[in-house]
Amino acid sequence: MTTYRQKTDTKNSSHRQRGLCLALGLLLVIVFSGSAAAARIKDIANIKGVRSNQLVGYGLVIGLDGTGDKDDKITVRSISEMLEKMGLTVKPDDIKADNVASVIVTAKLPAFARAGSRIDVLVSSIGGADNLQGGTLLFTPLRGADRKIYAIAQGPVSTGGFKVGGKSGGGVQKNHPTVGRVAGGALIEREIKSDFANKTKLVLSLHNPDFTTASRTVAAINKTLAANFARTPDSGTIEVDVPPEYDGNMVGLVTVVENIGVNPDMYARVIINERTGTVVMGADVRLSTIAIAHGSLSIQIRESTDVSQPTAFSSGGQTVASPESDITVKEQKVPIYVLESGVSIGDVVRALNALGVTPHDLIAIFQAIKAAGALQAELEII
Repeated sequence: MTTYRQKTDTKNSSHRQRGLCLALGLLLVIVFSGSAAAARIKDIANIKGVRSNQLVGYGLVIGLDGTGDKDDKITVRSISEMLEKMGLTVKPDDIKADNVASVIVTAKLPAFARAGSRIDVLVSSIGGADNLQGGTLLFTPLRGADRKIYAIAQGPVSTGGFKVGGKSGGGVQKNHPTVGRVAGGALIEREIKSDFANKTKLVLSLHNPDFTTASRTVAAINKTLAANFARTPDSGTIEVDVPPEYDGNMVGLVTVVENIGVNPDMYARVIINERTGTVVMGADVRLSTIAIAHGSLSIQIRESTDVSQPTAFSSGGQTVASPESDITVKEQKVPIYVLESGVSIGDVVRALNALGVTPHDLIAIFQAIKAAGALQAELEII
């Protein structure tokens, strides 16, 4: 009996020491990750099996001030069927939907949501309603992808905008009054079963798959857990075996892992949006030796009409209008700048600023540099 007790005490002491080391390791990781500006794992990856689910339903918003669907057949039929379920039979032809609007109600069911909890819902008009302001959403079942009802929505709609119009057609509108939100408007009725606490493996999925980032993440996790529990089968997945200290305590393991700091790697990439003139360059963008000269040619044409009229009290003559054009051509003179091979993003920005280029000019320059084969980065136009 004494021998067994001593073995048990030794095992418990070992677990306590291991737990203390893990706690100290977590504290050091948090402190040094903050100083090194590293990203937390919870910000660059998500946990497999922990996600929200989309819910959708069809409903009616009532109590509108004449801004409803008017004579929309779907809305009128929905009102008739609703009243019939309440024991009141009304012909669709006798119903006016000026104060009622047909809407689609959407919501997200959070992971591990429990029955009785409330979630927000988004209400969007699908008919001819002009404004949902002041309306009330009626009893609306919300279904998941499996067609089962997971929540019931009902409550006052808040649009965050308005629309006011006159009889002559003028008006004022703020935001989108045909879309509204019901804060805490859905009551969860069904739970999604989960055995998360008893899992034997924690699987992380990187938001931006990258082999270097995955390797760094695995190294940081193994260092914190003081053993090789983590591995990466591909560039976007990290698998972590549950240590013995966390059997049945997956929440505790996730708390430790998600707060570990990692410096994520990134591709050298230049993103260009031609519609808005936006150019974004990554820190690892490099250029080969290249000479850049960028100027602008502007042509300005002014049209005018010269009118010639006969003098007063003249016996003859007529008014003559002759068009005239004044054309001005200006070409900007700019020097040629040479960028040496391997320059950093800061050198690129300084050189382009010296050229006095605008964002739209910058787009043309980067496209030309890429065509010349001197841009050591991926050029993506969105």
